[in-house]
Amino acid sequence: MSSINFSDYVNYANYDSGYDFSSLLGTTSSSSANLLADYASIKNGSYGKLMKAYYAKQSAESAESGDSTQSLTLMRSNADALKKSADALNDSSLWEKKVITKTDEETGEETQVEDYDWDAITKAVKSFIEDYNAVVKAAGDSETKNVLRNAAWMTGITDGVQNLLSSVGITIGKGNQLELDEEALKESNINTLKSLFTGHNSFADRISQKAGSLSKVAANTAAGTKGTTYTSSGSYSDTLSKLVSSTVDEKVGSTSKSSDTSSKTTNKEAD
Repeated sequence: MSSINFSDYVNYANYDSGYDFSSLLGTTSSSSANLLADYASIKNGSYGKLMKAYYAKQSAESAESGDSTQSLTLMRSNADALKKSADALNDSSLWEKKVITKTDEETGEETQVEDYDWDAITKAVKSFIEDYNAVVKAAGDSETKNVLRNAAWMTGITDGVQNLLSSVGITIGKGNQLELDEEALKESNINTLKSLFTGHNSFADRISQKAGSLSKVAANTAAGTKGTTYTSSGSYSDTLSKLVSSTVDEKVGSTSKSSDTSSKTTNKEAD
């Protein structure tokens, strides 16, 4: 499979048609001069040209989706689930010490101790990883530029804290899929876990924000596509169709390193 330059998707955020529609689409002035100017623009045809350019731009942007409504709906569902599990990790109550009942495996004797609920923490982390991997896989199968770009940014965030993640038993595997060592997680430093998953701009918080963006992109794109499916006759479908989850690692991950410089810098500081 040929390599895809994801910088095209990231830089697409800066796309500008070159036309300024603010005066055309904004609030119309009541002054006679502006009314005459508007009339003149209609009469000489410039108004029509602007409108044609505007709708041509809108049509081009609506063609960005190569995904069916069903795929976009699944993408949104996966992103919503990831946001929910990321927010659950960021819930301070998960990281408070509790009275835990422990049972001696040999004697069966029960004792109560104050400790972190490692079972609950492990369950929350596992849920987060499952939802994260589902989003990465869905994004890898996508042909929508906005989805691909947001997925690139998300995996870039993860890549930036991979050393911290590794220290708590979470590693980045093939296709940017996260893998968990439960025993290593339960033996990890609680302060490291808290720094990763709690507070504003933590890893969990940033993934939650990006999942929210992916959900909105999928919802807005689905509304724009009206159930249509982009085919191989499109201008770039033959390239994007080669993007599958097995190649997300080299394509999405590498793009986030080269194109999301500001995010990378922030991640290094967190690391």
